[in-house]
Amino acid sequence: MIALIDYGSGNLRSVHKALLQVGASVRLAKTPGDLSDAAALVLPGVGAFDDCLHALENQDLLAACRDFISTGKPFLGICVGYQALFERSEEFNSSAAGLGYFKGSVVRFSQSKGLKIPQIGWNQIELARPDCPLYRGIASGSYVYFVHSFFPQPTDPSIVATRTQYGDTFASSVWQDNVFATQFHPEKSQNIGLKLLRNFVELSL
Repeated sequence: MIALIDYGSGNLRSVHKALLQVGASVRLAKTPGDLSDAAALVLPGVGAFDDCLHALENQDLLAACRDFISTGKPFLGICVGYQALFERSEEFNSSAAGLGYFKGSVVRFSQSKGLKIPQIGWNQIELARPDCPLYRGIASGSYVYFVHSFFPQPTDPSIVATRTQYGDTFASSVWQDNVFATQFHPEKSQNIGLKLLRNFVELSL
């Protein structure tokens, strides 16, 4: 069973539907107790970094996420759920502390480069870690769907699983041990996204 954290994120339904489509049994998790027998955990997200962290803390899910990660079971963060794994964000003078599982900060795209911000639409991923099990059967250069104005800058480059070019070259996904996270939305990335989610689900079997 995959636990899908429900803290009021706007894209919860689409992630839920995509996980069901790839054969997962899914439980919406609103309390730490909902994670107790989960084989894997997904933290989705859209919107602001602080809103995500405060909502998780209010539902006692911040510590529960840390505890779950420590079990070694698969964990997937999506979009703001990816950013939340880092130490801090510069979004709107953010004051919330991230989970701090990864060292680094979440930063805004450089406005001086004439980019359209937020980045909304399809872009390519370059595989930096072809051995990452999340990308089994997915080719470098595949297109996935993004909606974001900010992205994490990992202190440790070895955790970067894919890179994407949008003015800046940024870490569009990361991987370390049992923790995977994507800046793009696999649930909106059609067949490539479903393949990625299927790979994640299979890690929990």
